Amino acid sequence: MDLYFSPLACSMATRIAFYEADAAARFVEVDPKIKRTRDGADYYAINPLGLVPAIRTDDGEVMTENAAILQYVADCFPGADLAPTSGMGRARLQQWLCFIGTELHKGLFMPLLDPKAPEAGKTYTQDKGASRLAYLDRYLAGRDYLLDRFSVADAYLFTVLNWSTATGVDLARWPAVKDYYTRMRQRPSIAKALAEERALYVQQQARHKAA
Repeated sequence: MDLYFSPLACSMATRIAFYEADAAARFVEVDPKIKRTRDGADYYAINPLGLVPAIRTDDGEVMTENAAILQYVADCFPGADLAPTSGMGRARLQQWLCFIGTELHKGLFMPLLDPKAPEAGKTYTQDKGASRLAYLDRYLAGRDYLLDRFSVADAYLFTVLNWSTATGVDLARWPAVKDYYTRMRQRPSIAKALAEERALYVQQQARHKAA
């Protein structure tokens, strides 16, 4: 299976899922600035939106959209127990994947990471996002994970919370969220993925400066 990713983007959640499952994958780096892979291939030919992640299965099927990919990978490796399979458990997983994707990923962090966004808009986004983080903080108080065990939703949540370091979002305002983020950073699969993608991000930025 191929995973198309950009360093430290939301695609890192799928890398974490592969590491949790101790599963092999081919990681294909995509430059988000020029929309090409490291070997020069046009990424728009894989995903016409130019967004990561995308996966290509061993059968040649291409799938996009983070929440769908994470659930597919979890289902491919059931022994890793990364997602409930049915019923309320699966619905709760989807609930959290939707919350992370809409309220935090797109609603909070993407506007803050956009260099073209006006400062007034970023201030409004921070203020609005505070209520979402407060909701998450109340939920995580006394909990280790979003569900009753580590799941692909946790891989996604950590990846998004990690953007706080680049956006000025001070997680210390929400102690349970901060504690969760700190604990997750120590998880072997996350620590490995984060270290690898940080190094790749530095290399990518160096290439951009040299171009």
